[in-house]
Amino acid sequence: MTPSAELEAVVMGRVGADLYPNQIGAPLAEVRTYTRYAGGFATNVATGLARLGVSVAIVSKVGDEGHGEFIRNFLVSEGVDVRWLGTDQENLTPIVFCEVVPPDHFPLLFYRRPTAPDWELTVDDIDVEEMARIPLMFISGTGLAREPSRQTTLASALAHEGTTVFDLDWRPSVWDEPANYAEVANIVIEGADVVVGNEEELRAALGADDAEKAANVLIDRGVETVIMKRGAMGVVCFRGDGRLDVPPIETEVMNGLGAGDAFAAALGHGLLRGLPMEKTLQRANAAGAMVASQLPCSEAMPSDHDITVFLQSNSGKD
Repeated sequence: MTPSAELEAVVMGRVGADLYPNQIGAPLAEVRTYTRYAGGFATNVATGLARLGVSVAIVSKVGDEGHGEFIRNFLVSEGVDVRWLGTDQENLTPIVFCEVVPPDHFPLLFYRRPTAPDWELTVDDIDVEEMARIPLMFISGTGLAREPSRQTTLASALAHEGTTVFDLDWRPSVWDEPANYAEVANIVIEGADVVVGNEEELRAALGADDAEKAANVLIDRGVETVIMKRGAMGVVCFRGDGRLDVPPIETEVMNGLGAGDAFAAALGHGLLRGLPMEKTLQRANAAGAMVASQLPCSEAMPSDHDITVFLQSNSGKD
């Protein structure tokens, strides 16, 4: 196991088993068979970072059953540090069913009720002080949806001494009181260095009608970087010195669900390696496009070499 002093990144949040249909284009009622993948924000981003050569740990929980063992084994095989991946003796690892209807219809059905192991994560399960010294931390909005995970996530984020990336990850279906999202998210925002979200998520976090105005409000409040994902329109990066528009990379979409997590992993890699922001976002867009062109999420995460080759084949430059 990698000593914590050598860890470069830590990813907190949701884990689960993704059940993706083998019958592409069929509604859930007509799907007969599925393929299981290790999934969830934390699994996908941690895997993506590991494949990009980052020493990374995951912070979450799984159930004490086959799905949990499957996820743990997958993460270990990918080189992810699992010292803070706990085992919940009472609750089952969540599963997620999805319809895959390319290019843009991927509804999710979460089995996380009444709760899930990752929502039962407490400060006693982890080492907040040790995690605070790791250079990069990813947290996500779903980890804030329930207690005790909410307080654990808040404590970890606010104690972190390095770069904190907050992925807004707004999923109303997992909140008992969706109206509480903005209030809780804004506590994290106060300690975040980078905020990432799509237009809907930015509006939800700020209670705003206009996503660009919401992004600029965050900059005015002291967030260093706000990245607004716009799907087929690319991404916009807001910083104190202005905005940067980065165009998308066209691809034939198979399953768009993992694109955002691949983007996040490549973003984290660029931040750690000190790459210019424009190059970082170009590579993050490429990672997202590569994963969107395949059915799996975690298993499709690209390596640094994969991204370079993909960019060269699409534009002739890395």
